[in-house]
Amino acid sequence: MLWLMSMRRTIAREVAAEGITLHSGTQVRMMLAPAAPGVGVVFRRSDLDGAEVLARYDAVSETNLGTVLAARVAKVGVVEHVMAAVAGAGIDDLLIILDGPEPPILDGDALSYLTLLDKAGVKDQTVARSAIKVLRRVDVAHKDARAALVPADSLSYDFEIVFPSAAIGRQSFSFAFSAEGFRRDVAPARTFGNLAELEVLKQMDRGHGASLENTLAIDGDKVINAALMRFPDEFVRHKILDAIGDMALAGAPLIARFEGVRSGHTLNNALLRALFADPANYRMVSLS
Repeated sequence: MLWLMSMRRTIAREVAAEGITLHSGTQVRMMLAPAAPGVGVVFRRSDLDGAEVLARYDAVSETNLGTVLAARVAKVGVVEHVMAAVAGAGIDDLLIILDGPEPPILDGDALSYLTLLDKAGVKDQTVARSAIKVLRRVDVAHKDARAALVPADSLSYDFEIVFPSAAIGRQSFSFAFSAEGFRRDVAPARTFGNLAELEVLKQMDRGHGASLENTLAIDGDKVINAALMRFPDEFVRHKILDAIGDMALAGAPLIARFEGVRSGHTLNNALLRALFADPANYRMVSLS
C-alpha cells in the first residue's frame, strides 16, 4: 500500500485551464486552488455567486452520460475525469473553481488534468490521512451489469465490457492501483461514443462539446479517429478511469478490489451508497 501516503495532501499553488465542456459545449475557465486540511474536494461555481458542492457520493444527483453533483443552486456535471486525476495524484483537499456547468473536457481523458496538477505541485498537510477499508463484499446489479467492492489488502480494479460493435467487442483489464500505473495505463484513455447517437444527444442538449479531438468516435464497426487511440483496449481502460473517478467520491481512499462488468456511473454510485448503508461493511483506518 505504498500509494497510501500518511498525511493529507493539497496542491502547492493555483493553476488554471480553459476549454470547451463536453455536454453544454460552452467555454469554461477552471482554477484549481489549495484547500485547508480536512476540507476534501469542493467544486465552486464562480458564476453562481460562489455556490459550492462537496465532491461526495451522496451529492450525486444524476448519472446519465456523466456523474453530476448538486447542492442547492450549485450543479457540476461530468466530474469523473477530474476526480480520477485527483485520486491518481493522491490529492485529498482541493478547491475546483468553475465559471460554468462542467469542467472543460480538454483531451477527454484524465491525463490532461493530471498534467495540470503536476504544474501545481503537491503540499503535505498537517493532518493524518485515513482510508476506507472494505470488510464485507458489497454487490449491486442491474440487468446484465454489475459492480462489487471486495475486501482486499490494497486497491485494484477488474473490469469487463461487452459492446456489439466490433470496434470494441469484449474487453477486460485488471489494474493494481498506483500513482505510476494510473499515469501510464489508465489516465491517457479517452472517452468514447457512438457517432450515430450524437445528433440524438444534441437534441437532448448533451454532447455539444464532443469532437474528433476529444472523443473516440465509433461508426459501425470502426473508430473513425483511430489515430487518436493510445491503447488497443482503450475503451475498457476508460471505463476503469470513470470508475476511479466515481469511487473517489467516497470521501477517502478505498482499500478494496473493485469488480465491474458493464458497470457505468449509475451502478458505481449505487455501489458506494450500498457500501455506506451498513457500517459493518467498512472501517475507517488511519494511515499515519
